[in-house]
Amino acid sequence: MTSWPPIPAALASIWPHALWALALILLIASLGCIAVTLRSPRRPLVYCAAGLLAAAVIVVLIPLQHAPFVYQLLIGITALALAVLGGWPASQLVLALATRDTTRPSPHDGILVRALTPEGETTREVLRGGTTIGLLERLAAAGTIMAGFPEGLAVLIAIKGVGRFTELEQAEARERFIIGTLTSIVWACVCAGVFRIVAG
Repeated sequence: MTSWPPIPAALASIWPHALWALALILLIASLGCIAVTLRSPRRPLVYCAAGLLAAAVIVVLIPLQHAPFVYQLLIGITALALAVLGGWPASQLVLALATRDTTRPSPHDGILVRALTPEGETTREVLRGGTTIGLLERLAAAGTIMAGFPEGLAVLIAIKGVGRFTELEQAEARERFIIGTLTSIVWACVCAGVFRIVAG
């Protein structure tokens, strides 16, 4: 007479659910760090958010099966929010480390660069609207990965490159454009990748 399954069998059925729940908690914690740093930029919180995201990637790789729909839904929503919101602090941190804060921000989310005119040297604003474009860029990037259409990334990068082409004359603008775009898209793809692993 057996009333309970053997302990190993019970653990085998519970273990994947525990891992998916842990992955969700890690993503929520990462999103919390990002939410705090959006109001008050703090580098340690960005590092912490990136570490929690990396841990979530490792955790979802362990179960060799697809997660139930509820976990897919919750992880998908959290991962998408983290992809869209987290890319901005991550990009700002990488840009600050790479450029050593040599560029001056402009009032419209761009940067000020030196330009030569017939009247002499002056400054002009390039890469306007970077924050808004970044949000839309990460939403599109994460969306294409989560939908199983990674080819959409090529279209996204092409559109952004064509739209910014005339502003990339100065080295500072080119450097900021490349570093910021790559960081933003990589962050979004990693977040979306968590969902793809869980969804199968």
